[in-house]
Amino acid sequence: MSSVAVPAEPPTGDLLDVNVWLALAIDEHPHHRAAVEYWSNHARTQKLFCRLSAMGFVRLLTQPKLMADGALELVDAWRLYERYSALPTVGMLPEPDGVDTQLAGLVAKKLPARLLTDAYLAALTLCAQLRLVTFDKDFERFAGVSLYRLSPN
Repeated sequence: MSSVAVPAEPPTGDLLDVNVWLALAIDEHPHHRAAVEYWSNHARTQKLFCRLSAMGFVRLLTQPKLMADGALELVDAWRLYERYSALPTVGMLPEPDGVDTQLAGLVAKKLPARLLTDAYLAALTLCAQLRLVTFDKDFERFAGVSLYRLSPN
């Protein structure tokens, strides 16, 4: 008996990279307008954090080197994350089956260590059949990832 390959369903949601969440949250961020344009006109209905992006978002909001005088206390940064995650179109992506296998395949391609987190996000989007939204060009190296790369202002 022969088997027929069934095409994967097209991505139905967006997994946002930390850089997009930051640009959305910080009015003074240099890419804020591009992030708001995405959110208003190009985002899929479902927009997702993963545990890694949620923690990265909160952590970076507290960093004076990044946020200068706008750095938040940890509890305030967590509250901002909670405000986003409480939106009806925002959710938390549970880690899908197969992520470790997918990630191992990406790492085996002699990936530079600095891209391990990017590889994890790529593996998540591949396994969950989501679109990855980012400003980062490095994601273009991951074949098969549905990528929506925002252009900085």
